Amino acid sequence: MSTVLAFGAWLKNAGCLVVDGRAQWSLVHGDLGDPEACRALEASARQLAAQSPRPVAAVAHDLHPDFFSTRLARQLAAAWGVPAIAVQHHHAHIGVVMADHGVDEPVIGLALDGVGLGTDGTAWGGELLWVAPTEWRRVGSLWPLRLPGGDVAAREPWRMAAAVLHALGRTEQIDARFEPVVGQTAARGVQRMLAVGLNCPVTSSAGRWFDAAAGALGLSVRQNHEAEAAIALERLAAEHLAHATVQPLGDLVDPQALQHLDLRPLLARLLESPEPAEAAAWFHVSLALALADWAAAAARATGTRTVCLGGGCFFNAVLTDYVVCRLASHGLRVLRTRSTQCGDAGLALGQAWVAAHQLATLTETSSCA
Repeated sequence: MSTVLAFGAWLKNAGCLVVDGRAQWSLVHGDLGDPEACRALEASARQLAAQSPRPVAAVAHDLHPDFFSTRLARQLAAAWGVPAIAVQHHHAHIGVVMADHGVDEPVIGLALDGVGLGTDGTAWGGELLWVAPTEWRRVGSLWPLRLPGGDVAAREPWRMAAAVLHALGRTEQIDARFEPVVGQTAARGVQRMLAVGLNCPVTSSAGRWFDAAAGALGLSVRQNHEAEAAIALERLAAEHLAHATVQPLGDLVDPQALQHLDLRPLLARLLESPEPAEAAAWFHVSLALALADWAAAAARATGTRTVCLGGGCFFNAVLTDYVVCRLASHGLRVLRTRSTQCGDAGLALGQAWVAAHQLATLTETSSCA
């Protein structure tokens, strides 16, 4: 396998050099909105390349063209005279798991996180993929939601709850529901924004569905830290499930229509729930079982027997435990990250794995020409 240097993405950035299938990591540099993190990434990349026992044959980077990690990868690739290979974010998350376990047969990948640029130019984050070492495709995604206000919606979970009301055809209820929480001006502004589709890009992000649930239950209005709302929702669910069971909502998966997993029925019920702890638990269990059944249906449709779980949402222990148990009940082999964490800090390994296989295919094609 060729020597590949991967540059990670934007959040929790870390670089990774893969030589003969073995990974050498930089330190975690942090988010690349910090100039110091950018300088640290460049220093790490140069150091990893200089210390490599073999010349770097290619560099790998995220699909997003505006990330500093992408620009740096392309700059160094040009200087070194090697290819720069773009790897879609969620493809890389599944690549991490496959690299960790040495998998070389096709798998179904369930990639759940906050955001990553998709091949269609939209924000992905709740993806069902079919992945083989040298090719991949998107099988389906979570039902898309609007992001009222763009990126600010990821910081204000009430906006995602408003987006769910809009997705349910209940846009006119946004003002009355959220005026007591955020004030009339903000509530009416978001309602109008969603009604006319102004500055409301779409996303399939699993993280935003968690935000919507937390916002609907009043657990979080504005987040000071990444995943704060989702963590609060998980904590409440875990506390409830420690002493009680819940009856999940079923029949969310249509095996004949895997393109979208429609979570609107979950939020429709949750929006009417008077008891936040029970609702948080019920949401987690229902979501986990639906995700597992969705992946199992895709495995049957594609003739695969292995499901890989990747992305930062799998830091959620409640979600993960229920997904794993349900997939196992379908008789499927379930793989998670082992030596590498499931979030963006481990993403570079997946980028390098994907790029190395692409490079091997290109080399074989050239030699046969």
